[in-house]
Amino acid sequence: MSEKKIGLALSGGGARGFAHIGVLKVLTEHNIPIDMIAGTSAGSIVGGAFAAGMSVDEIAEMASKIGWTNMTRPSLSVLGLLSNAPMGRFLENHFPVTDFNDCRIPFAAVTCDFDSGDEVVFRGTGKLIHAIRASCAVPGVFAPIRDKDARLLVDGGVVSPMPTDTVRQMGADVVIAVDLMACGATFRARPRTALGMMLQSTMALLRAASRNQQYRADIIIEPQIAHLRPDEINKRDEFIKFGEEAANDQIDAIKQFCKQ
Repeated sequence: MSEKKIGLALSGGGARGFAHIGVLKVLTEHNIPIDMIAGTSAGSIVGGAFAAGMSVDEIAEMASKIGWTNMTRPSLSVLGLLSNAPMGRFLENHFPVTDFNDCRIPFAAVTCDFDSGDEVVFRGTGKLIHAIRASCAVPGVFAPIRDKDARLLVDGGVVSPMPTDTVRQMGADVVIAVDLMACGATFRARPRTALGMMLQSTMALLRAASRNQQYRADIIIEPQIAHLRPDEINKRDEFIKFGEEAANDQIDAIKQFCKQ
């Protein structure tokens, strides 16, 4: 369809990441070529699976098996309540390849060096699953992941909730970004506790940071999932459906960009 290199930037968003599957379904059905992918947090799981060679149906099948019990366990570290080591084993059992070198599509997983606050991007070589675990290590919730340089790595959403810059740096001429944070969140009432204040404030900060990265994208896909919480894993089918609808709304614009 086009000789332009098309990159896909997949944002974080917890369980909202299931919406990425719906977006990929539409893109593949319309034969939109994806030349490179960058993912943050939940986006690194879906993006990594697709880059590793899994079909959309295979990713959806894998997603149907995801639950809190096979993705997390209590942490032995004082730096996080939970460990995502079970998630690593789960992905290793489902991904056809587990090294960046073996991916069919160039892929980048975005993380953050907790000590320096610098963005750390894994791509090209190394262990794919280790990078994805780091990209998903929400500070305070999951224990950070230590790399070979002894850095403590946490969720890439801290510095880059939607990795449009990374996709540009990978060489994309056209960037399609899927923003799962921009739609916001529907809260039943104002928070009544300090924890509630913290959670809602964190969501607002992530939305603002995500919007600030939209300017690097040519097409923004924003699934309308404000009414669904990022922890509602059991609503995966709804997330996927809303991802499909949002991608279909933008498919003509995407095709036009590909032809230019």
